[in-house]
Amino acid sequence: MIKLALTKGRIEQKALQLLEKCGYDISPVREKGRKLVFHCGNLQIVLAKAADVITYVEHGTCDAGIVGRDTIMEQGGNFYELLDLGFGKCSFALAGLAGEEFYSGYGHKTVATKYPNVAKRFLQSKGIDCEIVKIEGSVELAPILGLADAIIDIVETGDTLRENGLSVIETVADISARLIVNTAAMKLKNQEIEQLLNQLANEVVKNAQTI
Repeated sequence: MIKLALTKGRIEQKALQLLEKCGYDISPVREKGRKLVFHCGNLQIVLAKAADVITYVEHGTCDAGIVGRDTIMEQGGNFYELLDLGFGKCSFALAGLAGEEFYSGYGHKTVATKYPNVAKRFLQSKGIDCEIVKIEGSVELAPILGLADAIIDIVETGDTLRENGLSVIETVADISARLIVNTAAMKLKNQEIEQLLNQLANEVVKNAQTI
């Protein structure tokens, strides 16, 4: 049996659809109530928050997990990232007030974000000396209120940015849901992991062909 951790919410629903197409009976999860652990044939599905999916996989509590690349980029960890599942697509973007320049001038810059590690690596790659302010809520408020010159956040359609007078300055990285696997499980349950990987990969290819 493979213990598979799924990120609760939007990724969970897309992941369940994909697993169902692979032939797994995921009806116990559809009728979950308040339960968090489900037996679906040779899969044990665990529902968890994104950051916890990585923690469970890294520590071997779960053999594999499905989580957004945004969480992987921010949190990191010791595991294998095996497959881009092709859903949950969006991007990290640097954004600021529309019409204002971010890269011009030599003044000290401030960037607000929920993802300080992602922001730090990106800004260092640009050679920008910048203060990073961690925000837990609506990051878009930071430039509006004058707390920051720009933000780095997840952008899907850009509607929220536009409605708040912001625009994308530069794309930082593309994001989608990924299959990650515990390093020990890759050896101890290699056959089962390979079977799950191949099933998911085949469905990902089929889905891509229909788009």
